Amino acid sequence: MPTVNFLAVLVTGIAIFMLGGLWYSPVLFAKPWVALQNRSMEDMAAGAKPTMYVQVFICGLLVAWGMAVLMSHMTGVTVKDGVKLGLLCWLGFAAATSYGTALFSHKSKALWLIDSGFNLVSMVLAGVILSVWH
Repeated sequence: MPTVNFLAVLVTGIAIFMLGGLWYSPVLFAKPWVALQNRSMEDMAAGAKPTMYVQVFICGLLVAWGMAVLMSHMTGVTVKDGVKLGLLCWLGFAAATSYGTALFSHKSKALWLIDSGFNLVSMVLAGVILSVWH
């Protein structure tokens, strides 16, 4: 198994989790995101369980770990390389698969853009943090 800096993975997972909190807050996209799902803020709050936040944090850790493993195969990694890796992971994995799913589940493109935009920014952020610690 490649050498991975687990402190960097933890910090990156925390950063992704915090970005999600901001991204889906009223400061950024909460209102259109909720409206595009034909739900209310009250519906969303009522359905939120503490275990969901733990699971989302674990998802962020998995993204960070996966990108750290990929990055461990790179040499001379710069921040620019981290950004490129984040873009590539988003385009090749997250965007492509989620877009296909959105098409067949009749999810609006606007809703896909909000969700996929979060994935894009989080993966680029992960690439930057992990490249600094590489």
